[in-house]
Amino acid sequence: QVHAVASGGDSVQAGGSLRLTCDASEYGYTSNCMAWFRQAPGKEREGVAAIYPYTGVTYYAAPAKGRFTISHDNAKDTGYLQMNSLKPEDTAMYSCAAQFIPGGICDSWLEYSDWGQGTQVTVSS
Repeated sequence: QVHAVASGGDSVQAGGSLRLTCDASEYGYTSNCMAWFRQAPGKEREGVAAIYPYTGVTYYAAPAKGRFTISHDNAKDTGYLQMNSLKPEDTAMYSCAAQFIPGGICDSWLEYSDWGQGTQVTVSS
């Protein structure tokens, strides 16, 4: 497992966009999946999006489909989450994880356990 650092969170108006960055380069990238999670106050952490960097196959949880795009720069060991059409319910602490997931099924959310430092996203109406 490697530790990844998320950044790019901010406060935005509903309908706005943000691009989050997940940096796993400092620790070396030996995992086969990268995923984004979020946790709102009083709620469980939930998977948002994941990517299998070797093929670019992506996975999205229902709230993210059509609005969020996950990508990964293999040369930089860095992942991104482009979030468009943000809603107040997207307000949460967003974190990322770079981890080896058996079978490369990167949306096996329960397999992740090594979330790095998070970044706060606040969407106001």
